[in-house]
Amino acid sequence: MTTDSRRARLFLLALLTGAVAAIIAALPPFPQPAAYHDFADQRAFLGLPNFLNVASNGLFVLVSAAGLRWLTAAGGDAAFRDRRERWIYLAFFLGLALTGIASAWYHLDPDNGRLLWDRLAMTIALMSWLAAIIAERIGGAVGLALLPTLLAAGAASVLYWGATEALGAGDLRAYGMVHFYPALLIPLLILLFPPRYTRGGDTLMVLGWYAAALGAELLDRQIFALGGIVSGHSVKHVFAALAACWVLRMLRLRRPCDRGGRPALA
Repeated sequence: MTTDSRRARLFLLALLTGAVAAIIAALPPFPQPAAYHDFADQRAFLGLPNFLNVASNGLFVLVSAAGLRWLTAAGGDAAFRDRRERWIYLAFFLGLALTGIASAWYHLDPDNGRLLWDRLAMTIALMSWLAAIIAERIGGAVGLALLPTLLAAGAASVLYWGATEALGAGDLRAYGMVHFYPALLIPLLILLFPPRYTRGGDTLMVLGWYAAALGAELLDRQIFALGGIVSGHSVKHVFAALAACWVLRMLRLRRPCDRGGRPALA
């Protein structure tokens, strides 16, 4: 890829990001629906309310523990051109662990106050993964440089929503962009920039599991109605944990590519 071509593609992404932000800013504010906390499966077990929605968050903690253990072991060196890129995935798996803890706490007694902490944790994981894809497609230094900005943007979107809810005029627009725009941006990064590592196709699998998780969340009651065994929200946790597990699988299997996107010779 020539320097001019690279600059043109970066400009295209910046233009798209600005356009999406402008469109979202032009939309009317929309609050958190009051029925959001009314989940289909509210069964208690072992003294825990909403048991499956609480317990299924343990999967995030398990995947996070495995990821952090692998990243801090010497065997993880082969997955990175530059050891500093580990920091992005350390943030990702730490955010994943915090998501498991915060989401379990939220589901014990769902309300907006607890949901704020759940979403803060989720944005750490989501923004870290976006920074990782930027590092793997545009450049490690770029991903590392953008990580603090992306984390701050994610946190700001949640805190803004929480502040507007406290004022009685909830506004989810900023959080909506942080939550959903990466699903558009990441495929474009894959399309426009050559990989720096092998296993690039695994990113699409991660997106697939994440999309399945969002779909299960929307079908919370419909899935629970199929047999009253498990709800869509619990299935969402399982699919999202599988997405994170696929990230770890990718890291364990991948190797650096040469400048042409081919596996580099050992």
